[in-house]
Amino acid sequence: MARVRSTAEKLKRWLADLSIQIKLIGAYIVIILVPVIVISNYLFTGFYQNTIKDIIKENRYQTDNEKQEIMSRIGVMEQSIGLLVSDRQLREYVTVESEPGLNDIKRFQEYSFTYLQTVLFNNSDIANIHFFVNNPWISELWPIIYHEERIKDKPFYTKMLNQTGNVLWEIQSEDAILQDSNAAVNQSLSSIVSLMAGVNQMNSQNLFQHLGIVKVDMPIGNFFKKAYNNSSDRDSRFYILDQQGNLHANSTDPLAGLDEADIQPAVAKYKEAGKSSLLLSHKGEDFLYLVEHIDKINAELINVISLHTTYSKIDQTRNTVIVVIIILLILLAITTFFMQSIILNKLNILRDSMKQVRGGDFGVDIDVKGGDEIGELAHHFRQMLNTINGMIADAVKRSAATKEAELQALHNQIDAHFLYNTLENLKMLAEVEGQYTVSDALTSLGSMMRYNLRWTGDRVQLRDEMGHIQHYIAIMSIRYDEKLKLEIEVEDEFWDHEILKMSLQPIVENALKHGVYSALMKSDGLIVAIHAFEDGGFFYIEVTDNGIGIAEDKLQELNRKQIMSEEEFNALPREKAETTELNKGSGIGLRNVNQRIQMVYGNEHGLRIESKRGSYTQVTVKLPLIISSRGGTQII
Repeated sequence: MARVRSTAEKLKRWLADLSIQIKLIGAYIVIILVPVIVISNYLFTGFYQNTIKDIIKENRYQTDNEKQEIMSRIGVMEQSIGLLVSDRQLREYVTVESEPGLNDIKRFQEYSFTYLQTVLFNNSDIANIHFFVNNPWISELWPIIYHEERIKDKPFYTKMLNQTGNVLWEIQSEDAILQDSNAAVNQSLSSIVSLMAGVNQMNSQNLFQHLGIVKVDMPIGNFFKKAYNNSSDRDSRFYILDQQGNLHANSTDPLAGLDEADIQPAVAKYKEAGKSSLLLSHKGEDFLYLVEHIDKINAELINVISLHTTYSKIDQTRNTVIVVIIILLILLAITTFFMQSIILNKLNILRDSMKQVRGGDFGVDIDVKGGDEIGELAHHFRQMLNTINGMIADAVKRSAATKEAELQALHNQIDAHFLYNTLENLKMLAEVEGQYTVSDALTSLGSMMRYNLRWTGDRVQLRDEMGHIQHYIAIMSIRYDEKLKLEIEVEDEFWDHEILKMSLQPIVENALKHGVYSALMKSDGLIVAIHAFEDGGFFYIEVTDNGIGIAEDKLQELNRKQIMSEEEFNALPREKAETTELNKGSGIGLRNVNQRIQMVYGNEHGLRIESKRGSYTQVTVKLPLIISSRGGTQII
């Protein structure tokens, strides 16, 4: 079983390694060849059966004709005996009770005997007609009248006397021929078919008196003409099986491949089967047997047909069909090969292009057009290359920006310790002088500097970004005369949530720069509220201020520029790009924050701005729900 599975796997791998062209050609051949084989097998089976039926029908007709001819010859022989025994003058001659005179014999011979001889031998098929007379007074008149003493030593004489009926048919060998009669005819005979009939007459005591035996001989070749004549049909022969089990046929013209010793057992099987025909094999050759029983002579007329030539013709026809099919399949394979070469040429071009791309050539030109499947595949491959080239360009830009930021951070870190130490000295001096407000401001400024300069990664926890915002508000409150207020609403489970560093501070800075107006600052001042929550599998941070708000047309333009591509944004008139709230005074700008978020987390994330003029402005940050720890992150 394991070997079978291994072989199956090897075959499967071998098929998988074949080219599509070879697979398609093989598939076409199999699709055509299998039905052709099935249909051809069905047709040739029917052709074989119909051929056998035709052979049986034709040879049955010949067998029936031969039987009718044999029955006709039997009638001739019976008629000859009837003519002989019914002749009145002959009966008078053979029943004399004293020796006839010479004149009586001469008169009988000249008139009655000559006429009788002419009539009896009118049929050329008959060899001899003998009347063996049981009367010692008569003289023999050759070639018809003989004394019965001549045949008393013959086997058929004893059979005739012991015969229940008055007639005996026998196929006799040459030793049964009366040698003294018709010597010219007898020399050409080997076997004869003999009809023997006893002749009796009622005597004066009303008893049957045995007058003798009439014997009619016909050469076996004349009696069974089809069995002994050289046949033009080389595939069939007639045989005669007599009541003694002897087989008679023309030994000079045997049927090729057939041993005559096998015929008698075959006839026995034929009778057991009870069929009209029987197909048997002898030494690898098939023979068809047709048997007819001839009642009067108690013999079997056997027609044996060799199927060798028939099979050869069928095989020749089948081989011709096979050759034609093979030639057609070869032509189909060649035609299919060239047609597929044209069709698959596009696929080969596409394959070679993919190899070039694999080698690093992303600028390859795929010269495949069209609306078919391969053309569509080439179109999508071109689109994929364009996307890859765009992504490579973006990656190069990001890499350049990252390097620039790293260089800037490195530059800033050169004097970091000097600045930290200076701020610390100023803080201590302010505390000594009792200037605690200044001291707190310097503390917040130092913390902001450390946060800005400590750039170990793009991602921080929410608590770190919120601490940075608190320091920023603390410093800006001094400028606005303590009229700034920061409200934070964050549940404990969200403090460890991951966000991008410096992603919230620009939003708060934008609220201060563009939300403050004089009437507000004269009353309650600017309130910046930060609310973090989870909804639908996403993490949201809302930054809301009660500032002056944004006009409706400006708000629409602002949100539209959020989703612009870099090319579209750069194509804007320069004065519009520079005066938009996205960039003015913020240093980083809301657009840059939105781009950073989408670049890191995907385009389904980013900023959404809502505002009402004179009432509020709300910036909503949409992020994935990711919990950050000092050792790594966990996506929820």
